[in-house]
Amino acid sequence: MRAIAVSAFRAEPCLVELPKPDPGAGEVRVKVEYAALNPLDWQTADGALDGVAPHVFPLVLGTDFAGRVDMVGSGDNRFRVGDPVLGRVTAPPVGRCGAYGEYVCVPQDSPIALVPRDLPLRTAAALPTAGATAAQILSSSAVRSGVSLLVVGATGGVGSFLTQLAAARGIGVVAAVRGDEGRRMGALGATATVDTTDPVALEARVRELYPGGVDALVDLVSTDADSFASYAALLADGGVAVTTRGVAAPAGIAWTDFRLAPTAALLGELTSAVADGALEVPVDMELPLEKAPQALTQNRAGGARGKTVFAV
Repeated sequence: MRAIAVSAFRAEPCLVELPKPDPGAGEVRVKVEYAALNPLDWQTADGALDGVAPHVFPLVLGTDFAGRVDMVGSGDNRFRVGDPVLGRVTAPPVGRCGAYGEYVCVPQDSPIALVPRDLPLRTAAALPTAGATAAQILSSSAVRSGVSLLVVGATGGVGSFLTQLAAARGIGVVAAVRGDEGRRMGALGATATVDTTDPVALEARVRELYPGGVDALVDLVSTDADSFASYAALLADGGVAVTTRGVAAPAGIAWTDFRLAPTAALLGELTSAVADGALEVPVDMELPLEKAPQALTQNRAGGARGKTVFAV
């Protein structure tokens, strides 16, 4: 099968031919139709999980997928051949199966769910990581209906979902983005948009909107303590800061270092919301699988707008 893989940590991703994987007991094999790009994909290629989980090489990249069940492993299984599914690759070893390949094998009790009849697989593929991250940030943090929320990195996949889900709860979302994205973020439910390229103007605008500070911060971008601290300084007394990049907040700030724990049930809730028209999936770009290496390089540079999906 065709797949995008790396031969070692920090090696260049490339298109390779590999044997088709066989499902083990309790697994399903999915013929992947679409895979979605996540920063975790190139971070894994760089060795972000080295020492955390076992790896195999060639390491097939990719986390999020949508397709149809092609084969069912031995034992009881809740899926049948032909079922349309979306899911997230989580089972070790890392690289044995990845979404950037024509086939992927995953445990039937992993984050994998049926795709509603009227939901395109292209759309479903963009949901698992970004959609589940946004939903779990809201459910696990102190963000409540009626408060204000500053989202840094709001144009990306997680930020786009988070803006919609928070706005639907009556939360006033201030979207911190690069450049002028006011129209796009307003369409997703943001009450205001601020430009991160001008920190002085950003602070002034947030203070104008919320003189006492925002009630919550979700920073999806900052990788250093100083940047995270500059946004945390805009919090109201008692406000909470959430990071997805493992950065510690300044002393005296209540903060959460978010870690995703997706479930099949959560994926089902997200697909239902999309199918019902309550949640928009922001697919910004569709590319053939062969273009994945270039797309990963571009994603490293930041500034993503919505989701990129690969037609497999």
